[in-house]
Amino acid sequence: QVELAQSGGGLAQFGGSLRLSCAASGKTLSRYAVGWFRQAPGQGREWVACISGNNEVRNYMESVKGRFTIARDGAGVTLQMDSLKPEDTGIYYCSAQYWGSCITSATFYDYWGQGTQVTVSS
Repeated sequence: QVELAQSGGGLAQFGGSLRLSCAASGKTLSRYAVGWFRQAPGQGREWVACISGNNEVRNYMESVKGRFTIARDGAGVTLQMDSLKPEDTGIYYCSAQYWGSCITSATFYDYWGQGTQVTVSS
């Protein structure tokens, strides 16, 4: 069992930056595929970014390309969010699957973080 703990997020202004972190309790995520998803108020959960378990593949949803960066940071994974826009507002979730590919479907991931709020003001 893998328990994911998220940190970071909060409030940012338009054009600002925030950084989200995802770590596994007592484990390293180094061989896990990790995906970030978000859910805006009244909307379904959408995929944002992912990194494969072997680090060879990183993908981003079109609207965040060039602004968000997913990276491994020691035993965890971060999502650096720059040039934030109000439409980036939502609850962000990290997810993990052992030695997986960079998959955009939420059903692929076995483990989920608790979610963290990101609010971008205009």
